[in-house]
Amino acid sequence: MEREGNDCDVGDTSLTASLFDGEASVLSSTFLLDHVGEVTVTFHSDRLYWKLVGSLDNAATEIKLSEIYAVELNGHGSIYISSLPPAPECLLLGEDIQMFRFTVHGFIRSKNQPSQCILADYTFGHTNLQVCRKWVNQLNASLKQEVGRPKNLLVFVHPRSGKGNGCRTWEAVAPIFSRARVETKVIVTEKAGEAFDVMSSITNMELNSYDGVVAVGGDGFFNEILNGFLSPRFKAPYPPTPSDFVHVVKDNGDALVNEEDEIVAETSNKMEDQFPLISSPKKFGSRISNLNSEDKAAEFPVPNEWFRFGIIPAGSTDAIVICTTGTRDPITSALHIVLGKRVHLDIAQVVRWKMTPSSEVEPNVRYAASFSGYGFYGDVITESEKYRWMGPKRYDYAGTMVFLKHRSYEAEIAYLDVESDEINLTSKRDYQGNLIRAIRSSHVSERRICRTNCNVCNEKPNHASVGVCSLTPHLNSEETRWARSKGHFLSVGAAVISCRNEKAPDGLVADAHLSDGFLHLILIRDCPHASYLWHLTQLTRRGGSPLNFKFVEHHKLLQTPAFTFTSSGDESVWNVDGEIFQAHQLSAQVFRGLVSMFASGPEV
Repeated sequence: MEREGNDCDVGDTSLTASLFDGEASVLSSTFLLDHVGEVTVTFHSDRLYWKLVGSLDNAATEIKLSEIYAVELNGHGSIYISSLPPAPECLLLGEDIQMFRFTVHGFIRSKNQPSQCILADYTFGHTNLQVCRKWVNQLNASLKQEVGRPKNLLVFVHPRSGKGNGCRTWEAVAPIFSRARVETKVIVTEKAGEAFDVMSSITNMELNSYDGVVAVGGDGFFNEILNGFLSPRFKAPYPPTPSDFVHVVKDNGDALVNEEDEIVAETSNKMEDQFPLISSPKKFGSRISNLNSEDKAAEFPVPNEWFRFGIIPAGSTDAIVICTTGTRDPITSALHIVLGKRVHLDIAQVVRWKMTPSSEVEPNVRYAASFSGYGFYGDVITESEKYRWMGPKRYDYAGTMVFLKHRSYEAEIAYLDVESDEINLTSKRDYQGNLIRAIRSSHVSERRICRTNCNVCNEKPNHASVGVCSLTPHLNSEETRWARSKGHFLSVGAAVISCRNEKAPDGLVADAHLSDGFLHLILIRDCPHASYLWHLTQLTRRGGSPLNFKFVEHHKLLQTPAFTFTSSGDESVWNVDGEIFQAHQLSAQVFRGLVSMFASGPEV
């Protein structure tokens, strides 16, 4: 820092490489840091340091390049001084200094909630404009080298999600995208199903121009966008129909009907011949648009390694965003998006089967990212539709009303079980070299909670080498095992992820992962009212044991064994990611890591 007479010249005018803590720096200069004082700033290839000049404390403040989402030149303005080295005659504490400035936009972690990101801006001042420009150019050039950061996004805003704050939520986070120089095409939906219509009809050529799609809304809104994306583009074998199970598992009497979770094994060869590939997109409700022949030439592979989905939470539950980012915070979600975070997410394919007037079996396909539930969960979503005017509180009210009715439903569930007779974790390799695991929840004593840099989820499937068949190894397995459960059930659920939310801090299945290829089938048999209440109470407790009841069956089905469902008598509806799906006969399977999210998982 140089001073002559009454003139103040803050910072060295030359930018030179130097040593800082034993490392060669890219840049090093002296600035005035707004609301702090005179600091020496040093930029390395992957982070920014600064130390207070004249301070006896040798500690430096650091921000990593991966934590910076924007750097911008602010022009000439005020720098507020709160701390200075001794005897600076020209600079007075508590006064504003006019100089050229640039701001580094980043974030810090909340001390109370490590997964939550808090915006942090650092404004540096210098008397020389060229010095500021040099730093801004150097930092921005380094940010451009950060891999995975999006440049162009398609954004859907649901104005009536949750408490009706969709538009306000987007307005609150939009400056983050503009500062990060991310182009956004924003569509504010005006009617139900509009996002699905846009996603299903958008050309592959246009879709290739985006780095991803962002949903500002809740789980149901994201489900609509996801289905619009996958329905016309994802081609994979259907799961078996309930009638297929009758063919595969020959009925030899009551011994095959599982009242106490008995396993029934049957060998099936060349099962892939029994399940036709999806030849045309099916309807979501009653709407879908086929891609034209010209657009088919513009390929858009699914799974897609680059294209990602993001969620800015504005819904009633927001379970998916809590599981993928660790918190229900729009700012945190926006930062995960602009910083280009990535995590793979399993997706369940849920198929409703019905007979057409011409006696043909017609499938209706839906995709789910979190949970599909029948009985209690279906009744709650149906009941809550009557009280939409209550906002998110309608779920608490509807849940109480449904619980008091304590209705059970007769159904038969058949599921594919792999190596279920092994007591411990077993592993083997299929003919494609993929690791196949089978775990029964009762055999697992240690919970491996999903988190950032999760070892389980990082074992992503090799889609490129083996194609979609690697997503459905049960159709190619030399030996398959089937089991059936029949009776009266309070609920039937299939969880893809843990489904953590503010009401259930550990979710439905605490050790479920974002991308492990497992589908968690949870069957709640009819039981006394008090017992079911105790089960629900355990869901609301951190560290609870909601699955540790005799009337609860938890089957952890492997990538991607399927299950089928057939109801008898009075029927409920299915709740698929918060959306109603009516089905008398249904089957489902999960695809490991089918889509990618702008997220990194929850922090510890």
